[in-house]
Amino acid sequence: MNDYCVQDLILAGVKWEIADVPCALRAKWNAASAPIATQPQSDTNSSHASTRAAVVPPIAPSCTVTQDAADSMARRPVDVDGLVRMIAELNHPLRAVATGTVFPNIAKNPNGLVIVTDVPGAEDDATGKILSGPSGELMDKMLAAIGMSRDNVSIIPIVFWRTPGGRTPTNEELSLARPFVMRLIEFLSPRAILTLGATPASEMAGIKLSTAHGRLCNTSDGVPVMPIYHPNYLLLKPSAKRDVWTALQELQNLLKNQ
Repeated sequence: MNDYCVQDLILAGVKWEIADVPCALRAKWNAASAPIATQPQSDTNSSHASTRAAVVPPIAPSCTVTQDAADSMARRPVDVDGLVRMIAELNHPLRAVATGTVFPNIAKNPNGLVIVTDVPGAEDDATGKILSGPSGELMDKMLAAIGMSRDNVSIIPIVFWRTPGGRTPTNEELSLARPFVMRLIEFLSPRAILTLGATPASEMAGIKLSTAHGRLCNTSDGVPVMPIYHPNYLLLKPSAKRDVWTALQELQNLLKNQ
């Protein structure tokens, strides 16, 4: 096994799963594909000199909404539709660097399950739809395996905009989005929450995914939480699907017996 595979599997969704490719592998690809910097041969062609491609994602600008303002704004709407409209207008620091807002999927016929997923991916950013592309296709299969679909399951991203390069959100970025995530959960009144990835597991239940995968725990309000790997991780490591399947079956039984 290559060194970069070992490193990424050790991380197991803690960092890389929200990126398009594993961090270590992406660095190798960038280094191999970037043009070699050259010095200008003369003053006349200096503007055409080749330079090494930048690999550091842009830094999000300073936010223009305070935490107090975000907290207050999230309490104003009286229903989900009003809250979603407010999310679209929120001047969050990530809004300026993302293509657009990635909206939550609100179930048409809710069955009591809410999924809280990690930072939107590149496909999500392009479409405005959470869990798009290959990861979304796999998620749909996972839901179908336990008799569910997006029609009866609500899906909420932990932040509503893609971070630069798909990096882990900063504490400030999470804090400013948190009131809206929690208000959505309040409106939806879930019987259980399924988290996808390390950041949602930490945000919803204060746990580490690397040590608590597939173990039922609770939010501070007593709502059961089942933490599992993000579908992106399962696409890289299909052998982990067995553990996820066990966790999904336990979650299915919990919902049936409530």
